[in-house]
Amino acid sequence: MSNKHNFVPPGWPSVIPRLAVEDPAALVQFLQQVFGASGDYNTDRPTELWIGESLIMIGNTLDRSASVSFIYVYVEDTDGAFARAVSLGARAIEVPQEMPYGDRRAMIEDRWGNRWQIATHKGFKDHG
Repeated sequence: MSNKHNFVPPGWPSVIPRLAVEDPAALVQFLQQVFGASGDYNTDRPTELWIGESLIMIGNTLDRSASVSFIYVYVEDTDGAFARAVSLGARAIEVPQEMPYGDRRAMIEDRWGNRWQIATHKGFKDHG
């Protein structure tokens, strides 16, 4: 039986969001400051950033049009990530609030037009 992951780089997920933006270095820095993303900015290829166990690629618009996304990100502290994002110029769309499915969630839009729902799972509510 063949390894089902032999077509994916070791340790990488099968699905990876990729954003093409003007000034990718600034988006990389924004994601590092807001979400604690790890990885180094690359000038000669897309930057690979890890947020927890998830991977996102950030590239420039030299060979393609800009693209925007709507991404749900789990973090340890929704309120802190939301505050950092807004302090760095993101537009607040939804302030942090408790959701009926157990997440404390907020939403921002970064200066590139990407929307980020920022959440911390607190546990499901007992409706018994």
